[in-house]
Amino acid sequence: MTARIGVVTFPGSLDDRDARRAVARAGATPVQLWHDDASLHGVDAVVLPGGFSYGDYLRCGAIARFAPVMGEIIGAVGSGLPVLGICNGFQILCEAHLLPGALTRNVARRFISRDIRIRIETVTSAWTCGYEAGQEITVVLKSGEGAYAADAATLAELEARGQILCRYAGSNPNGSAGDIAGVVSSTGTVAGLMPHPEHAIDALTGPSADGLPFFTSVLRALAPA
Repeated sequence: MTARIGVVTFPGSLDDRDARRAVARAGATPVQLWHDDASLHGVDAVVLPGGFSYGDYLRCGAIARFAPVMGEIIGAVGSGLPVLGICNGFQILCEAHLLPGALTRNVARRFISRDIRIRIETVTSAWTCGYEAGQEITVVLKSGEGAYAADAATLAELEARGQILCRYAGSNPNGSAGDIAGVVSSTGTVAGLMPHPEHAIDALTGPSADGLPFFTSVLRALAPA
């Protein structure tokens, strides 16, 4: 049976359509979820896409964290539901305390929009098991509040437990602590990153097809042993 992957649309989401396209390109069935949904409609995994949920008022992701659908997602994470947060989705996951740390203003106080190289640090997560450890890929970065921040103890714990999903390769574009571009939960099921793999699923419409394995990886993780 084809896996069903939900993509949540919040007021202000703008990359939800791209995320659904990436899900379909990976071979799964995309399911549109609405911020006000009180059910996940039986999906096997969820993607929180990029954008400016609720206008980024208060803090990026701070209001979206309280959307009804997030209550369903938080509950389902405890049962092993894989969740990927991209850009604003990463911010929402941190606000919901499903991932540690926070995303703050870029060090240059400017919005960044360009292709970027990142290095995959862990391949044991549900969302990166299709990569090789240390593999460098080209994806798209577009954010104004993408600098990852956490206290020293949290950073040391992430490093020791293999919870750094990916790092910026070469140069650090936004001042993220430890060059961190994304992190993953201790279970390996909840992951977030600031760059956009859904914008790099084929060479015709993106800088590469390097982002597609994020979406094919979760299908591998969901497949029966």
